[in-house]
Order: sequence, then C-alpha cells, then structure tokens
Amino acid sequence: MDEQYFNLSKRKKVVTETKMSFMESLYLPAIFKGMATTISHLFRKPATVRYPEETREFSTIYRGQHVLKRDEKGAERCTACGLCALACPAEAITMEAAERKSDEKHLYREEKYAATYEINMLRCIFCGLCEDACPKEAIFLTDRIVDAEFMRKDFIYGKEILVESMDKPVDVSKRQTPEVLEFKNDKKHKHNQVFEGIQS
Repeated sequence: MDEQYFNLSKRKKVVTETKMSFMESLYLPAIFKGMATTISHLFRKPATVRYPEETREFSTIYRGQHVLKRDEKGAERCTACGLCALACPAEAITMEAAERKSDEKHLYREEKYAATYEINMLRCIFCGLCEDACPKEAIFLTDRIVDAEFMRKDFIYGKEILVESMDKPVDVSKRQTPEVLEFKNDKKHKHNQVFEGIQS
C-alpha cells in the first residue's frame, strides 16, 4: 500500500555510491578534459563580433532607433495626435502638443505639432506599432542601433535626436509595403499632396 502511494511514476532508480579510482580522486582527467575543450576553441572561428569596429549584416526591415520624418519641404510631419503613444504597449512615448504660430508654417505641416516628443529607449521594445498607428507617416524605425549610455536619463530621446536633419534625410522606403507606396502616389488625397508651407 505504502509502496504504491510513493511510487506514482512506476519507475525506480537504485542509487549506489561508487568508489572513485585513484586517478579520479586526483581530478586530473577532468582537468585535462576541460583544458582540451578550452584549447580547442582557440582554433575555431569566434562567434562574437567586435562591435563597433565590426557589424553583422542586418535585415532590410531591422527595427532600430526611431526617426521623426519631415516632408519634401522640410516641415515636420508629426501632428501630436497621440496615436503612437496610445499604440505603444510599453508606454515609452510621451508628447506635448502646441499650436503652430503664423510664422511657423514652414516648420510644421499642420496647425498642431509636437512641441515635446520623447521616447524612453529603456522601455521601448521596438515592436513597430508606433509606425503602424501613425496616420501621417511621421515616425519610423530605422536600421540605426541605439547607443549604449551610462546614465538612465541619456536614454530619453527627444526631438533633437529623433527628428531627421534636413541635409541628411533617412530613407524608410524599405519599411513601406508596396500598397503604401502605391497609395502615396495618389495625389487626390490631401495626405499625399506636397505641403507648400507659408505660400498656401
């Protein structure tokens, strides 16, 4: 009765205490075996990459550091609608909206823009839902790697880091599907029309 209660798996294993030989008690075979394994790795190709001097080949749709895009005229596309922050599962995006002044029409596409836009890179999981949710195609993930920092506050990226420079625009065409690119060529939608800035 007791044996059936404790032997639920119907499997038994007899534990025996085996005596070590003299050589085994010196642990020399185990030491030599470990050294042989270590030495064998000296003649193998290393599995690591000496970053940043060397980099691995990335996928064309690798999701790295974010970028806030400008349009053809250099105006910021973001309208601070908050959909990217709402879609972010890690709650890494925060922003503050402001109204565009009359002398700022060449800087922002819409009457409302993001006066403050911050992404906490320590919270971000690089899922890409922010760029999927953006109706203005203002935010994209690029192939850039987020730099390592020593302070937590340095991982809070603001507009000074996120907004692309006018002289070096970031190519995000590989992250757009053929359907999106075809839609962008349809100029009957106001979203695809070239923003004329202060001349409009």
